[in-house]
This record gives sequence, structure tokens and C-alpha cells, in this order.
Amino acid sequence: MKRSARFARWLAPLLMAFGLAALAADTPVLRVAYAGSMGVVMDHDLGPAVASAQHASYQGIGQGSYALARLLVGKQLQADVFVAITPGPIEVVQQAGLVEHAEPVASTRMVVVYSPRSRYAADFAAAAKGRKSWYEVLREPGLRFGRTDPAVDPQGANALLTLQLASRYYHQPDLLQQVAGDFQNPQQIFAETSLMSRLEAGQIDATIGYASAAFSHHLPVVDLPAEIDLAQPAMQSSWYAQAGFTLANGKKIDAQPLVFYAAVPNDAKQPALGRAFVEFMRGAQGQAMLRERGYDPPHGDAL
Repeated sequence: MKRSARFARWLAPLLMAFGLAALAADTPVLRVAYAGSMGVVMDHDLGPAVASAQHASYQGIGQGSYALARLLVGKQLQADVFVAITPGPIEVVQQAGLVEHAEPVASTRMVVVYSPRSRYAADFAAAAKGRKSWYEVLREPGLRFGRTDPAVDPQGANALLTLQLASRYYHQPDLLQQVAGDFQNPQQIFAETSLMSRLEAGQIDATIGYASAAFSHHLPVVDLPAEIDLAQPAMQSSWYAQAGFTLANGKKIDAQPLVFYAAVPNDAKQPALGRAFVEFMRGAQGQAMLRERGYDPPHGDAL
């Protein structure tokens, strides 16, 4: 009897381990490829919420939207949902026949984001109150300006477009060159997923980026006029369209609405989970999560 009891005590944990392993093997994985600036809201809020509701596990992949689009098209990455900012990356996957429909799920605007550890923090705070010109602070000698690669990330491209518009708006013809240098200046370019953490650590002084990303990381900002922040659809054709540039590889960059779009790729392994994720983002609970992280409501039509 004692021997049987000892055997049962030995066998029970083993059976439990096998049961848990089988359960894990049966748990579907929801894979979401998202614009890198969305890391906080995706990995802390939206992803876990949908995974829990759908009895699935969640895996998020954050990078620049254009880079993700090319990885998806090249079959180097598989995802059940693709969330990108601006229509451009969505158009890349649509032209490849990988996506047929994309829904607007959120929007944002461009701001100057600065590090509270920067020696220029007081100057940026003064600019936020209208006591100083923000672009004059960015032109200070020794200021460490960071941005993402405009060839792979819309945020990096939009930083340059914002400077172009500011150059026109403030009648400062050399502003873009003085602040950013070359379009793909290696001394300023960092991965999108590390840009905000570098600001938090004080490794760089400032960037021009998305208000939503700054809010999620609790970083201070300088708000920009509507003529510059790329957030006003009504100004797209009359004003924003005046900004644009061509990269060394021949890629033309134009200003586009700062809207986040979500799509379920045709090769999704879990299309039902993908559709559930998009529906959740557009629903009341998902929109509340996005709003709490500093995102604005979506606007415009589906793509």
C-alpha cells in the first residue's frame, strides 16, 4: 500500500507536466507584426487582452513598418495581423497580393520629444510654453538629435517631412540640413524600437516623433502647429503635399496621413485570431486602451 502511494505521488507531477505540455501544444499563437512605436500598447495591453479572451498565446514583432512590409512580402516573416502607420506600407503588401483590406485603427501626430535628462531640457520646456523657438533649440551646437531610418520606417521619414514643412512655415530655408544633415545620416539613425529608450536614458537629447510613442514612454514633448504635425487630413492636399524628398536608392517619400491601419494577411496561420484582434482594436475596449496610451481615434476610410 505504501509502495503504491509513493508511486502515485511520483506519477502525479509527471502526468501534470505531460498534460501542460499537451495543452501548450494545442494553444494557438497569435502573431502580430506592428509598427515599432506601438510596442507598449501592443505588448502590455492589446496583445495580452486578445490572447486571454481567445485562449491563445501572443507574439508581437515590432519594427519599422516598411521593413515589416518587405519581410512579409518576401516570406521572411509570417503574421496573423499587420499593423502599420501611413498607407504606404499597406500599399506594399496590397500590391504583392498579400493583403486585400486594411482598417484604420488609430492616429497620431508629430511632436518634438526630448529627454528629461538632456542638458537642453529647460530650453525645450521653455519652447513647450511658447517662450522659445523649438527649432532654435534643435540647432544648438552639440545637441544629439536622433531619428529612425526614413528608408525603412515612416517615423523617420515623417521627422524629415516635418522639418521640411517647418522650414516653409517659419521661413527657415536651411532648417532641414542644419538639424538632420543628410537624409540617411548614420550619426542620427537608430532602430525604432530603441529610440524612446535612448531618450529615457539621456543617450540622445531629442527627436521628432509620434505623440503616441512619447506618451506611452512618459516623455515630455513640444507640440507643433497643425501646419507641421501631419495630423490634419484637411491640410493634406493644400499644405502637407508640398513636402517630399527622394532617397539615394530612388525611393520617393511623400507626406501621408498619420493613421495606423490593421490588416490580416492572406497567408495568416490563424486568420480567425487575426480578425478578432483587428475587431478588438476597433472596438470600445481596444480604443480605450489606445486612448490611454496617447493615441488619437482613427480617421479616414479603409484601404
